[in-house]
Amino acid sequence: MTLGKQRTALAAAGLAALLTFTTACGSSGPGAANGVTAWALTGGDEQTFRASFQADKVQGEFYGNDAYKQKIRSAIGADQAPTLVFSWGNGGMLRSWVDAGKIYDLSADVQANPAMTDRYLPSVLKAGQIDGKTYALPNNSIQPVMLFYNKDLFAQVGAQPPRTWDELMALVPKFNAAGIAPLSIGGQSKWPQLMWEEYLVDRIGGPEVFNAIAANKPGAWSDPAVTRAHQMIQQLVDANGFVKGFNSIATDSNADTALLFTGKAAMYLMGSWAFPTVKQADPQFAANKLGYTTFPTVSGGVGDPKDIVGNPANFWSIAAHAGDEQKKAAVQYLKDGLMNNSYVDSLLASGSVPPVNGIQDKLAKAPDPDYLTYVYNLAAGAPNFQMSWDQALSTGQADALLTNLDQLFGKQITPEQFAANMNATIGK
Repeated sequence: MTLGKQRTALAAAGLAALLTFTTACGSSGPGAANGVTAWALTGGDEQTFRASFQADKVQGEFYGNDAYKQKIRSAIGADQAPTLVFSWGNGGMLRSWVDAGKIYDLSADVQANPAMTDRYLPSVLKAGQIDGKTYALPNNSIQPVMLFYNKDLFAQVGAQPPRTWDELMALVPKFNAAGIAPLSIGGQSKWPQLMWEEYLVDRIGGPEVFNAIAANKPGAWSDPAVTRAHQMIQQLVDANGFVKGFNSIATDSNADTALLFTGKAAMYLMGSWAFPTVKQADPQFAANKLGYTTFPTVSGGVGDPKDIVGNPANFWSIAAHAGDEQKKAAVQYLKDGLMNNSYVDSLLASGSVPPVNGIQDKLAKAPDPDYLTYVYNLAAGAPNFQMSWDQALSTGQADALLTNLDQLFGKQITPEQFAANMNATIGK
């Protein structure tokens, strides 16, 4: 899953940095005197990175999502990675780098400077920790997945947003009878289907189910919570819960998002990055007709209804092969440059929600305060913030997961066949 948000507002410092900063062309940035280098993604919170790099004399280069992943894997293996290593947290990539001794252990540094970690929301900070040690710190915004809905369409059929799975299933025939697709989804892109699996497995069995999968426990995909979640997904498909032809709709074109604000679909499960897209396309809809709520609870499930899934944030680590002076300067950047007041203000100005404690007053004064506060409170109150599974698993497992899930949604395989196929990837 990529960080698909487009930024249109910049803080003054970020704009100044954009005008003077050299990127992605192999030349030195302005004043990389400390020798610290960094690679990051274009889009998303790129402008905030640019501003902080400029202020702290970090040489930065920016890449597209797939290009970055390919480049960083090669660089890590050859001990040619930048000083600051960008990742999605303690998933497959970062864990494999830590296991290979390629990432510097920050534990002693954060113990000496507790503010380096104390400033972050605990649910997000966890994603930078492996086996009780700190290897990465959050560098951008919180991006939970939530259920968006069209208030006008709900009023049209006299319904309220679903609090339980049974309520959601009861809404499906009601919207279909009114000629409205109950749910929009970009099935062609595959990863949007993953959000349904992630939430249902958590609601049914709690986070321990996926923890076992991520730990490569033999047979973990055969857990009853996974099987039940897949049965429920196929029941939703059979009930025509998703828009007709959903497997031909692409998320990258925002076609799935458009179905919500054009009144074609009543609900849409997506990450918080959908909000800027809706706001840019139809500001009035975003301000007055766009609703959002948490994923429904499941009867008999043991998962905490406050658990959320999505992208806790992206993260900075320090390459183990970096020289002592580079490491010292990089730690200083993580301590004083990352998530300081100007950094937080830049994120808020662009419509992002920083994973930082005690910013309620700043949120109240930012554009779209109700929405930003809602997103912040989701993460602040979450006992568990599950990283997207396709980032948490190894690349091979993630590819197999998306392929099998697509077949599950298409009724080409059964839940039991899904489990067998995915169990075969354990340990690979």
